[in-house]
Amino acid sequence: MRKTILVTGGTKGIGRAILERFAKEGFDIMTCARNAQELASLKADLTEQYPSIKILTVQADLSLKSEVEKLALEVKGFAIPDVLVNNTGVFMPGTIHEEPVGNFELMMQTNLFSAYYLTRALVMEMIARKSGHIFSMGSIAGLTAYPNGGSYAVSKWAMLGMTKCLREELKPHQIKVTSILAGATYTSSWEGVDLPIDRFMSAVDVAESVWGAYNLSPRTVVEEIIYQTTTWRYLKSYGSYQNP
Repeated sequence: MRKTILVTGGTKGIGRAILERFAKEGFDIMTCARNAQELASLKADLTEQYPSIKILTVQADLSLKSEVEKLALEVKGFAIPDVLVNNTGVFMPGTIHEEPVGNFELMMQTNLFSAYYLTRALVMEMIARKSGHIFSMGSIAGLTAYPNGGSYAVSKWAMLGMTKCLREELKPHQIKVTSILAGATYTSSWEGVDLPIDRFMSAVDVAESVWGAYNLSPRTVVEEIIYQTTTWRYLKSYGSYQNP
């Protein structure tokens, strides 16, 4: 039976790279995004490259609990994923004491609550099946404080804590849980920045590591993957260091 992967926020950057890597291995694909046109483009591209796989795309804003619940229902009607990648996220720079009102709520709802509610909606079926692998997209910002990180960093510290708890809870059920903690990866969040692309990590590198972690034997789990660009000090000195 063909396996399936659900990647939230899969039309760009790391999410898309992960989808493409697993599609290459014959996985059926499920993903969501807010932009319907980008979802349609992704589906067309993957269908052309991998005509034998099945693809589910759902337009959804995962900052809203009701939209997470809608996504979960559509996913369950398609397949319970063998791999879940909680990748949806938003980054808005700012300091905790000065950032605009609402930044904290939006980033917590998007970056953390979406993963919490979606995981809860799907994990009981994984437990019953006694298999599955959940990846949480964290950030170096969830390990190391830096100026102008604000509520984004808070959300990523919380994501790491949630993932650690989830890992311990699911060990008896043969479900693996892995934290992805990436530094500056070239995604749409960096577009327009006057820095050379070769200063950033590649989303493809992250996707390859996710595939490698998934593809280990059932008795081995990679608990955390920490990535950092070799030019991190250069990027940090840029003055508005980001880790989307």
